[in-house]
Amino acid sequence: MRINKYLALSSGLSRRSVDKLIEAKKILVNGKLATLGQQVESEDEVKLNNQIQILPEVFTTIILNKPRGYVVTRISQDDTPTIYKLIDPKYHNLKPVGRLDKDSSGLILLTNDGDLANKLTHPSNLKIKVYLVTLDKNLEPIHQQMISDYGIKLEDGISKLHVTKLEDSKHLEIRMSEGRNRQIRRTFAALGYEILDLHRTVFGEYSLRNIKEGQYIEVEN
Repeated sequence: MRINKYLALSSGLSRRSVDKLIEAKKILVNGKLATLGQQVESEDEVKLNNQIQILPEVFTTIILNKPRGYVVTRISQDDTPTIYKLIDPKYHNLKPVGRLDKDSSGLILLTNDGDLANKLTHPSNLKIKVYLVTLDKNLEPIHQQMISDYGIKLEDGISKLHVTKLEDSKHLEIRMSEGRNRQIRRTFAALGYEILDLHRTVFGEYSLRNIKEGQYIEVEN
């Protein structure tokens, strides 16, 4: 098995992240520095940051309905609680797939399957994410057309979102396949809107269904 696949399966990292760690000389195979594309056998000793890596017998993925006020990290830099406060310690080895900022809520996936994480987040796979958004004021039709048809220029490139109005012009459904940092908030802010509420309901083939806020379920990979 190629070493990047081995470590993706054992650590939950993506293969690309593993390759970067190999280049940074953070991985050893039988006491020697690993090389890109190296093949490893089940009896080999593979270490990442001096910790032996063992292939899991099974992969685990959970869907969490994240409440507002929680950060998607293991350790908070202040008193803000992390999402790991919400889940059983037996799941603390799982890593989040993508992010939601502290003020957003909804679907977060956590997994130890690096291949699954890479499939969901790699730009070439175009995994659709769906958000329910509440604005501070009605969305002007011209602004809806700009966002959906032409895109809004941000400092990191054009942001194009599919916007559908729901019961009124303040409540929207947003569909997107990108995942840049705070992209939805920055897109609307560029046009003079503030997002009061942002809630993710769908990520690829996964959806919140009837999972209550702060609760989670384990799903099959």
